[in-house]
Amino acid sequence: MTDFATSSSADRPTTPDKPLFGTLLTAMITVFAEDGSVDLEGTAAVASRLVDDGCDGLVVCGTTGEYSTMTDEENLSVFRAVKDAVGSRVPLLAGTGSNDTEHSRYLSRAAEQIGMDGLLIVTPYYNKPTQAGVEAHFRSLADSVDLPIMLYDIPGRTGIPIATETLISLAGHPNIVAVKDAKADLLAATRVLAETDLLYYSGDDGLTLPWMSLGAAGLVGVTTHVATAEYRRLIDAVRAGDLGTAQRLNLDLEPVVRATMTRAPGAVAAKTILMWQGKLPHNTVRLPHVPPTEAEAALIRADLEGSIVSGTIE
Repeated sequence: MTDFATSSSADRPTTPDKPLFGTLLTAMITVFAEDGSVDLEGTAAVASRLVDDGCDGLVVCGTTGEYSTMTDEENLSVFRAVKDAVGSRVPLLAGTGSNDTEHSRYLSRAAEQIGMDGLLIVTPYYNKPTQAGVEAHFRSLADSVDLPIMLYDIPGRTGIPIATETLISLAGHPNIVAVKDAKADLLAATRVLAETDLLYYSGDDGLTLPWMSLGAAGLVGVTTHVATAEYRRLIDAVRAGDLGTAQRLNLDLEPVVRATMTRAPGAVAAKTILMWQGKLPHNTVRLPHVPPTEAEAALIRADLEGSIVSGTIE
C-alpha cells in the first residue's frame, strides 16, 4: 500500500498538510462503450485527465461509477485499469460497499490484492439494520483487510444514517480513518471531529466550502469531473486561508453544481456534460439509468450557460 501521510486531531482546526486520501477526489464515472460494455481504456483515460487537472485522489466504482449494475469481475477490472493508469500518482479508493457483508468482504479483499490504497464502504442499504448492525457490518469488514477505510454516510440513498455515536465508536478501529458525509449534519460532524481523529470529506459538492471551514480534509465530488481545475483552486484557497477567493469560486461553481447534481442522476449528468465538453464520445449509462430527456438536457445546458465552465461546452 502506498504510504500517504496523515496527521492527528492535534493539527485541527487546520486541515492536515497531506490528508491520507488527498483533498480533491472525484467519484469517477465508469466509461461504457455504446453497447454497454465496460470501456477500460476510456475509463483509464478519464482517471489520467482528472489527475492531470488537479485531483489528488480518486474513488473508483462508487455510486457514480455505476458499480451496482456491474458484475464483480467488471468492478475488479476497473480497479486494475485505473491502478495501472494512475496508481503511482494518487491514492485510489475502491468502492466495495454492499448491503451484503460477505459480498462486500469479497470485493474488499480482492481490491486489496489488486493494490488499491483504501476502500470506500457505504452504509448497508435496503436492509435497514439497527445501529448495532451497522457497526457490526463495518467492524467485520475492517477486520478483514489491512487497508484504510472511508465510511460513506448517505442516508438519502441507504435509508439510514450512521449515527454520531456509531461513528465515534467506529473511530477506535485502526482501519477506519475517514468519512464521506452526504447527510449535511454539520453540527453532528463537529462533535465527531472534536472527539475523534476521523478525516471528514464533503459528499455534497455544493457544501465543500462550509465543510472545509469546519476542518474537513476536502471533497469527494461528482461535479469535479467537469470543473476539476476550478475545484482545485477552491480547495487550495480554503487551505491557504484565502476566504475571499474561496467564496467567489464557491458562488461561481453553484450553477455547475446545479447542472450536475439536480437535473438528473450524477452519473447521467456528468457523462452528458463530459460529452458536451468533448471529453467522452457518448454518454452511455446502464439501466436503470437512462440519458437525460430533452427537457432535462435543456435545463442542464441552461444552468451551464454563462457559468465558469461555459466556454468548454460545445
